[in-house]
Amino acid sequence: HLQASGGGLVQAGGSLRLSCAASGRTFSSYDMGWFRQAPGKEREFVGTIRRSGASTYYASSVKGRFTISRDNAKNTVYLQMNSLKPEDTAVYSCAAGTASAVSWPYWGQGTLVTVSS
Repeated sequence: HLQASGGGLVQAGGSLRLSCAASGRTFSSYDMGWFRQAPGKEREFVGTIRRSGASTYYASSVKGRFTISRDNAKNTVYLQMNSLKPEDTAVYSCAAGTASAVSWPYWGQGTLVTVSS
């Protein structure tokens, strides 16, 4: 079970940190991904972090502004979002799976991020 939290309303240029808490004892066995879906648009890949936390990968639209980290002891993955833009407005969701296989079988409920101009 995955649960994302931390969304809210923020002004353009501001920052927000999302969390995704996982239940169970196998959190460290999965790569974790963040995705987002803006109103009327398809779901978009944001970034991933490997199960060890050793490497991350980001979509070009967020690279340099967003940072993914994880704490396997707390079964939690984070998405630090800086320099937010109105086009970052979306429902952000976390997923667990295997990044190299582009396989994300486990999804959490999303959290809404709204960036005002």
